[in-house]
Amino acid sequence: MSKLGLLGLLGLLVAGCGEAPAPAPAPVAAAPAPEAATLVVEPTRAESETRFDGVVEAVNQATVAAQTGGRVVELPFDVGDYVKQGAVIVRLTGTEQQAQAGGATAALTEARARLADARAQHERVANLFSQGVVAKAALDRAKADLDSAAARAEAARNALVQAREQAGYTVVRAPYSGIVVKRHVEVGETVGLGRPLMTGLSLEHLRVVVEVSQQHIGPLRSHKKARVILPDGRSVAASELRIPPSADPATHSFRVLVTLPPGDYGAFPGTLVKVAFVSGEQEQLLVPAAALLRRGEVTGVYVMADGRASLRYVRVGSPGADGRVPLLAGLRAGETILADAVGGGPIYKQGPAPGADSP
Repeated sequence: MSKLGLLGLLGLLVAGCGEAPAPAPAPVAAAPAPEAATLVVEPTRAESETRFDGVVEAVNQATVAAQTGGRVVELPFDVGDYVKQGAVIVRLTGTEQQAQAGGATAALTEARARLADARAQHERVANLFSQGVVAKAALDRAKADLDSAAARAEAARNALVQAREQAGYTVVRAPYSGIVVKRHVEVGETVGLGRPLMTGLSLEHLRVVVEVSQQHIGPLRSHKKARVILPDGRSVAASELRIPPSADPATHSFRVLVTLPPGDYGAFPGTLVKVAFVSGEQEQLLVPAAALLRRGEVTGVYVMADGRASLRYVRVGSPGADGRVPLLAGLRAGETILADAVGGGPIYKQGPAPGADSP
């Protein structure tokens, strides 16, 4: 036997003397799939809504004008800046107004001194008259001088109030918190009484203007309930509806004002939103939004039959105020569907939808 044959035989003997291979592990039984929550679709009496497009506008929007003359020396804010209520938005020179206030203060001091002198004189004449030393005419003259001095003092006090008010007009403050929309003057300009200075609006108080056609105004007027659907999909119940008593003769529509509750909703004046007005009640098949499976522009639900979930395409309407979605076609009352189409659908083996009607 050759050397190669001996080496091969030796290798076989060594391999035969080794340990036997370990047996394969027994297969582990898979855990049963959990049961998914289901719900039975039943007709529900719910509010029906009619939707219109609306434009957001600010309730508080105003242009602040100058109430005195002067030169603009300070403009702390520019267009787009947020201004708190009471903050200084324009400052004017006040040299003339301060001088007038100082002159009015001096005039009031003089008038009060004359009034004190007239009062003392009246008291002296009154004492002399009571002793029979002076005639009644002297007492009447002293009383007239006292009344005249009192009137001059009152006029001087009013002049001081007016002068101080004019001096205060040189510092213009924001009437409410809001956003600067337009600045009508620049630093260094000389302005007069009534000159527009700055325009601003408040984002805390908003409303939506909706043009409602005449054939829809009847149900809206009887229910007076609506909600505003914001651009991000949230809806906010309107705090107030203002419906005019008459329509526009040119468009034959009603300009309805829908007021939002105070707050920040991320909506800005001029943006387009939807307003859903309650127009009545009707029976609807309502399902939670989680029960719907959306694939592009197609919407479906998982219908339960014989322990299997079958995907069926349906046609749906717009979500209501509570978030539930009405089913318009594709499903019958009494059928059972999965409550969670995304999480519960893969648990069951899918098959053709039994008795499915095309939506």
